[in-house]
Amino acid sequence: MAGWAPPRLDDFILTDKLGSGTYATVYKAYRKRNTREVVAIKCVSKKSLNKASVENLLTEIEILKTVRHPHILELKDFQWDRDNIFLITEYCAGGDFSRFIRTRRILPEKIVQIFLQQLASALKFLYERNISHLDLKPQNILLSSLDRPHLKLADFGFAQHMESQDESQSLRGSPLYMAPEMVCSRHYDARVDLWSVGVILYEALFGRAPFASKSFSELEEKIRSDRSIELPTRPRVSPECRDLLQRLLERDPDQRISFPDFFNHPFVDLEHMPCAESLQKAASLVAKAVEKDGARDYSAALSLYCRALEYFIPSLHYETDVRRKEAIRSKVCQYVSRAEELKVLVSSSNKSLLLEGISSRELLKEMSQDKPRLFAALDVASAAVAKDEEGMAVDALDLYQQSLGELILMLSAESVGRRRELLHAEIQTLMKRAEFLKEQIKTTDWKNDSLGHEMLSESVRGSCLLQ
Repeated sequence: MAGWAPPRLDDFILTDKLGSGTYATVYKAYRKRNTREVVAIKCVSKKSLNKASVENLLTEIEILKTVRHPHILELKDFQWDRDNIFLITEYCAGGDFSRFIRTRRILPEKIVQIFLQQLASALKFLYERNISHLDLKPQNILLSSLDRPHLKLADFGFAQHMESQDESQSLRGSPLYMAPEMVCSRHYDARVDLWSVGVILYEALFGRAPFASKSFSELEEKIRSDRSIELPTRPRVSPECRDLLQRLLERDPDQRISFPDFFNHPFVDLEHMPCAESLQKAASLVAKAVEKDGARDYSAALSLYCRALEYFIPSLHYETDVRRKEAIRSKVCQYVSRAEELKVLVSSSNKSLLLEGISSRELLKEMSQDKPRLFAALDVASAAVAKDEEGMAVDALDLYQQSLGELILMLSAESVGRRRELLHAEIQTLMKRAEFLKEQIKTTDWKNDSLGHEMLSESVRGSCLLQ
């Protein structure tokens, strides 16, 4: 627009307009002195402020002043003049997550998991301080940069300190991402943020929000409905991811996953999130693996190498120095090669043990004709062995775990005798094979996991080209 100019602010040069909302406009800016640091400045016109927006702004300033976390937008300073209030924050060159999803349409699960870990770590930090965001949506999540993207949770205008038992009556947030209880009863607590995480996760994986609608009346009808959220069958997602989505998108907040269970969920997997300690943890496990390897305890060595890889992969993603990254990658390739060699050694001994156990398993089945539940569990074990022999590791592992769940219960109820001895031996044999398959799947997936982290940077670069 001709004649348009950004506001003036001492010590800063305001340039590009990054976005605008109901009562604020955000600009890219440079600090005049010293480093010519790049920042973002949120300009709030005092004329546009009513009582509610003043309260929102004060809340945002109060929260951001005290919060320091790698995945929460940093408030560097705030100033004001006669016309405006200025919030000076770190600058995020990657834009917002909404644009990122829109340009890619659907994100690979591996990339979504990396982003989810970052969002979960920010929410855990807030949860420990009794802070609820209350307006979680892709537009309020920023990407720090284009080459090494990190999520930054932003826009705390609706946030508030909220004890878990507190409830609020006012309608906050954006309808597409609002928990049903916010709209239906205006009676809600901190658990609304978990629903919003589920909607964001759904949208990133499937390209649209679960309540995507052509009109507000259609949206409201979907929100007020008591039908459970159905997950699309395509693209396929892992069982862990599907389980998390279903537990987050539970309409009844009492049935929804809790914050502690969310942070500990295997798909979130905060333990293996890239961090400064990742390499140290990996190195410690490798040292133990080498020791076991030298002592010819190949099964234990394989398990330790695989556990180490779960930390090496995030350490590669965390490392910024190119030379150090290549050195880590080279070492990891050596460990993967040794793990592959150990897999052959352990597999042959485990498999022969499993096949040797066929006759005792059949005998055990003959002795279990009077116990249908035990007989059925042994049938599942036989099916697992058959899948294992066919080389279908994932299916075999699933069946092993199903049968073991039942057999262990049966063992605890079994009286002393020959059948109990055979059952105990069978459980030990099946557990060894199940554990081995877990390690086998881990090493097979290593390259895919590593590629997932590399794809994250490539995906952001690709989205920039599309913008």
